[in-house]
Amino acid sequence: MKQVSNMANTSNGSLATLLILFTISAAIHTVQSQNLIADNVSVVEGETATISCRVKNNDDSVIQLLNPNRQTIYFKDVRPLKDARFQLVNFSDNELRVSLSNVSLSDEGRYVCQLYTDPPQEAYADITVLIPPGNPIIESREDIVREGNETEITCTSMGSKPAATIRWMKGDKELQGKSKVEATYDRMFTVTSWLRFTVTREDDEVPVVCIVDHPAVKDFQAQKYLEVQYKPEVTIKVEFPQGLIREGENLELTCQAKGKPLPQQVNWVRVDDDVPSHAVITGSDLFIENLNKSYNGTYRCVASNSVGETYADYILYVRDALTTTPKPTTTTTTTISATTSPPDIIQDAAPSTEAAAHDSQAGPEAQRLDHAVIGGVVAVVVFAMLCLLIVLGRYFARHKGTYFTHEAKGADDAADADTAIINAEGGHNNSDEKKEYYI
Repeated sequence: MKQVSNMANTSNGSLATLLILFTISAAIHTVQSQNLIADNVSVVEGETATISCRVKNNDDSVIQLLNPNRQTIYFKDVRPLKDARFQLVNFSDNELRVSLSNVSLSDEGRYVCQLYTDPPQEAYADITVLIPPGNPIIESREDIVREGNETEITCTSMGSKPAATIRWMKGDKELQGKSKVEATYDRMFTVTSWLRFTVTREDDEVPVVCIVDHPAVKDFQAQKYLEVQYKPEVTIKVEFPQGLIREGENLELTCQAKGKPLPQQVNWVRVDDDVPSHAVITGSDLFIENLNKSYNGTYRCVASNSVGETYADYILYVRDALTTTPKPTTTTTTTISATTSPPDIIQDAAPSTEAAAHDSQAGPEAQRLDHAVIGGVVAVVVFAMLCLLIVLGRYFARHKGTYFTHEAKGADDAADADTAIINAEGGHNNSDEKKEYYI
């Protein structure tokens, strides 16, 4: 009997064990087949958050949504919680979707999606409330900076959640600053960033931008324009003459100076010597007339403002004056054609290239005088030749054809022609005395 009783007890224990294992297996199968899913949500304060509880392969199990205090917001499609900001967006066998409008920081926390199975399943949706920072505040240590000095600019972003990130841009170049984050009592954050750099004159009027990066806002920034003071920049411009400078010419130089602030003084000096006594200095202009080699040297323009002074140098080198070939002043009475003499005269009197360049600087009056002299010489030559031709023509016309001979000497006294012939023939003895005259 004891053996039968032991066998019965053993059989009952085995059956109970199998039943437990079957129940656990069925529960595991149910849990694995019915997957509950929920997503985290980030929302900007004052906007609307949407919580979604989704079930895969639901077997008509009940879905409900609980708040962070585990109070039921929705049970199936019924809202037990008396908060009108929660509204049902969608309810089905596979999804429970609820919206929460006008979200505040107090709504932040972990919301629970619950599926009534055996055992129950839970999924969690964390709501994070984003609070954008206030307008960034940018400040500089000084309003006006001198070139070469270091400046410091501060940017502050207050009252954000989570903490903001601050970046710096100077013009189109990004710079690295140093930041500090402070948490406030209301779970907000204040971020302060400092930027230090050495200022150059190229930074004048360049914007320095503080950029605040935060998930709740985009393109949030503040900027400040730099005002930089710098020493003058000096250049010297030659007004005239252009090219080589020669004795007897005039020289004018202009000193061009700019800076911030504008130069208060512009002075001309001569390095290692005095400025010529007759030089004229008018503001930034230096004028010297009738140059000679004793004026050679370095002339310096010095400009200054409240930041400092700068100078530029001009080296003057005076060359010899140009010389020209003397022009012919005598005339000739040769029988050269008058149409060919002017080109020859002009060619002989043509100056060298440098002389021509120098004469061209004398102006149009000197050129007109040269042309008048040449024209007068040509006119005199032509007039003299015409007069000579007229005198010779009249002389030859008056004396042409005059002829004298003594060949018929003695025939003048004959009474008639026969006697004249006889007398003429009788004069053969004197034939050696015949003479002819040609004029």
